[in-house]
Amino acid sequence: MSLLSLRNVSARLGSRTVLTDIDLTVEAGELVALCGPNGAGKTSVLRSALGLLPVSAGEVSLGEDPVAELGPRQRAERAAYLPQERHIAWNMPAIEIAALGAPFLSAADGLVRARAALDQVQAGDLADRGVADMSGGERARVLLARALVAEAPLLLADEPVAGLDPAAQMLVMDRLRSCTAKGRGVLVSLHDLTLAARHADRIVVLNAGRVIADAPPVQALSPLVLRTVFGIAGEWLPAADGPVLSMRPYCE
Repeated sequence: MSLLSLRNVSARLGSRTVLTDIDLTVEAGELVALCGPNGAGKTSVLRSALGLLPVSAGEVSLGEDPVAELGPRQRAERAAYLPQERHIAWNMPAIEIAALGAPFLSAADGLVRARAALDQVQAGDLADRGVADMSGGERARVLLARALVAEAPLLLADEPVAGLDPAAQMLVMDRLRSCTAKGRGVLVSLHDLTLAARHADRIVVLNAGRVIADAPPVQALSPLVLRTVFGIAGEWLPAADGPVLSMRPYCE
């Protein structure tokens, strides 16, 4: 049984079609990367998966049930969400922000789990600091901790490495990868193709709201896809620990 399933899904934002005939699944223990140029539909897929963007055709299921038939608590128990927006309205301590990821636990248990999650993302020393007093990278780690606290079987993350330095990017991707080792499924949108190639079991390439490729990285990011979707030239080079993606500007 898939943790997430989109079947022939189409969706609109106002008069504009943003998704067309999307088929996508995420299984337990699997990290799937959504890649595509700006405006390809990555965020729309994530929002549709959570029922935040109503679909105009097709069906979205979390587990065995259509997401449209699930209440807010049922959705929260099945899927954690790390949105692209990192704005936090109140200057609350990091540990309290992280604890919001487990609203169904007692306050004491939520704080215990929040502290453990902050430690996982190397932010334990930030536990008592207000989030408004943090850098963007520190705040990103706190929000990742909030998503980890939920311990839902599925985690959806929208551009979680955007604006982070290389070390922080690797930390975020390593933590997402560790979720799959515990049997969780992860669907993450990424612009960085090298990170996607290194960490994903499958890459779903989107363009203009349609799925162009859905395969392991070497097949999904083929030279043809790199050229026609991303406008770059690329090839996979052999290496001791597996093929490495090499990219350069495309010139006709």
